[in-house]
Amino acid sequence: MSFFNLLKIAGKALLLNKTRALLTMLGIIIGIASVIAMVSLGKSSSQSISEQISSSGTNLIMVMRASRRQAGVNIGSGSVQSLRATDVDAILKQAPKISMASPSVNASGQIIYGPNNWPGSIQGGNADFLTIRRYEIASGSNFTAQDVNNSAKVCLVGQTVVENIFPDGEEPLGKIIRFGKIPLKIVGILESKGQNQMGQDQDDIVIAPYTTVQKRILAIPYIHSIVASAVSEPEVAAAVREIEEILRKTHRIKAGAADDFQVRTQQEMLQMMDSVSGFLTVLLAAIASISLVVGGIGIMNIMYVTVTERTREIGLRMSIGAKNKDILMQFLFESTILSLIGGVIGILLGLALSYLASSMLHWPFTVGLGSVTISFLVCAFTGIFFGWYPARKAASLDPINALHYE
Repeated sequence: MSFFNLLKIAGKALLLNKTRALLTMLGIIIGIASVIAMVSLGKSSSQSISEQISSSGTNLIMVMRASRRQAGVNIGSGSVQSLRATDVDAILKQAPKISMASPSVNASGQIIYGPNNWPGSIQGGNADFLTIRRYEIASGSNFTAQDVNNSAKVCLVGQTVVENIFPDGEEPLGKIIRFGKIPLKIVGILESKGQNQMGQDQDDIVIAPYTTVQKRILAIPYIHSIVASAVSEPEVAAAVREIEEILRKTHRIKAGAADDFQVRTQQEMLQMMDSVSGFLTVLLAAIASISLVVGGIGIMNIMYVTVTERTREIGLRMSIGAKNKDILMQFLFESTILSLIGGVIGILLGLALSYLASSMLHWPFTVGLGSVTISFLVCAFTGIFFGWYPARKAASLDPINALHYE
């Protein structure tokens, strides 16, 4: 029997029982739609996280104080004073793979203007801090190297701070705000960056010269961390090695002794988030695949019913010359077509659901062509696998008994 005849017979058989065919396909539709949606949303979330991390610079390097242990207990890095501004000078002079570096200090407190106040944070850096952290200035200007040297009382503010301490739309540039008890003149307004990969508002910030924060607000001789930028993304690993060698030398750390600092890169965070996102995507897809098995069992069940209902038809076909393999292929075609149609509908539904969810979550819509192709092949395999035994049963019927079947 030719391919087109088999296709025609299978199509007529399915059209005669449209409602039953649709209900049978429902398990496949739900299974494929779930898998496609889960994989697509997993890729979308991973891409969204990657874009947010990249917005801070993939060549960003962060040097932080190492945690301190006392009596075998990790007491954190809050009391560690291992980093100094002179470390930044040493890195800039001795590390050719580093293009820019800045001390970093931060504090939390009340931001006050007139009767309005807002609980926020202030970040201190040098004139290159904005470039390293990929902040853009919407209006006004950055503070200068001279402001850093003089511990000038100037600052730049993020959009969230502007909205909360200037609720009436007053022009912030040139205004004097207070961070705690320290007056600061606003010299620039930052472009909005939104939330970072951890859900923190990057616009809820005040940026000032690090010397201002260090001396006037915190009154400390050390810095909290160092942010640096490698000359290029491929040179990040080499730049990290240079920083480690320089700091071990300047801190006079003996061979074999533990570092009093730790170096992190955005690439490490990107790899970690990709790994976590990939694992969750696979896990969710595996859970969603269970409905495919249920759908396959539904196909097998219906095909058994179909064989029973059409026993006399099978006997008639055999009596006029149909061979066992023709009967086998006839019912195998029906189960495969049933599964493939359900698969196509499921793919379209899954893509529609993932697009809707991505739009609501403001994630980039990503289609995994590999997952679509694999889903289509799985549908074909499901139809063949679960339809084989009922089709085999139909092909093995005795023609005489089949003709007399009531």
